[in-house]
Amino acid sequence: MSISGQLRHAADGMSDWVWYGADAGAATLRMALAPLAGAFGAVVARRNGRYDLATARGMLASVAVPAMSIGNLTVGGTGKTPVASWFASRLRSRGATPALVLRGYGDDEWRVHAMLTPEIAVIRNPDRVAGLGEARARGADCAVLDDGFQHRRARRVSDVVLVGADRFDPSVRLLPAGPYREPLASLRRATAVLVTAKAVSGGQVERTVAAVRTAAPDVPIAVARLVPDTVHAVGGAEAVSATTWLTGRAVVLASAIADPTAFASQVVSGGARVVRHFRFPDHHAFSARDAEALVQAGRATGGVVCTLKDAVKLGPLWPRVGPPLWYVSQTVVVDRGAEVLERECDRVLAARMTAAPTAG
Repeated sequence: MSISGQLRHAADGMSDWVWYGADAGAATLRMALAPLAGAFGAVVARRNGRYDLATARGMLASVAVPAMSIGNLTVGGTGKTPVASWFASRLRSRGATPALVLRGYGDDEWRVHAMLTPEIAVIRNPDRVAGLGEARARGADCAVLDDGFQHRRARRVSDVVLVGADRFDPSVRLLPAGPYREPLASLRRATAVLVTAKAVSGGQVERTVAAVRTAAPDVPIAVARLVPDTVHAVGGAEAVSATTWLTGRAVVLASAIADPTAFASQVVSGGARVVRHFRFPDHHAFSARDAEALVQAGRATGGVVCTLKDAVKLGPLWPRVGPPLWYVSQTVVVDRGAEVLERECDRVLAARMTAAPTAG
């Protein structure tokens, strides 16, 4: 496994306190990790330098279908999975036959895509070039790469990078001292930046936009919110308005995501009272013991609320006679820059029309 992959695995179990804590202990630990972050940054810079040269010389690997990459600079928390599904659906609505191609990290993201866009093929392959070949073999004429910004070997015609406003801090700290895989300056190689917000104020969104514009002044920016839309009962057909369902309700939360604080804030903003929040590391593989602890806690409030990403893993473990398990489904609402996002789709559609046939 690469150095970045090792750090990613280590980061998934790292406490929010290390990266975001404001106390002296967290600051001291971040300082202690700074040499490792510096070494990681040097590796990233050398790697990007090689790919920059390969890109300039037209030496990137040829791919079977035109690709749009949806990525980020940080380890999760930006809404990448729902946004990737949103783009795939948008391409399909405009006449394309897209596939979603992802590494398949953990056992949740591909299942989420399958639920969000069941009509779109989901390809899991750590080798993105090979994954794009499989997409073509399965009838796709273009593809969306979920988490593709750092996977530069695969040529892409669109590079959309997400920057989450909820936890944005202009003091960028690279792994393992912080959540960043690359510095903000790397945004300059994007074709568009999408600033996403879940439960943060408008002022924080504007500060994030300003920092992005300073780091990459020539890259177009759009802003979108991830808004709780409906609440679904796992294993049932029931789906109700999130606002209606959450208002006045006492809930137990369960989450194994990169930004559990934003999820809790969304639930509270919807009118609910959080009795307890079980927080697990991002991509956590739930065990029967985890499920039992949640079941016991949920009996007191009539159920447990989680994200779709958690529901696809908790659902098979949930007892039929237990309290209900609900998940909150989110929708992408573009606040501004819709034309920026449409232009990214245009890039893919134009490349799709001009691409030479490739044998599957």
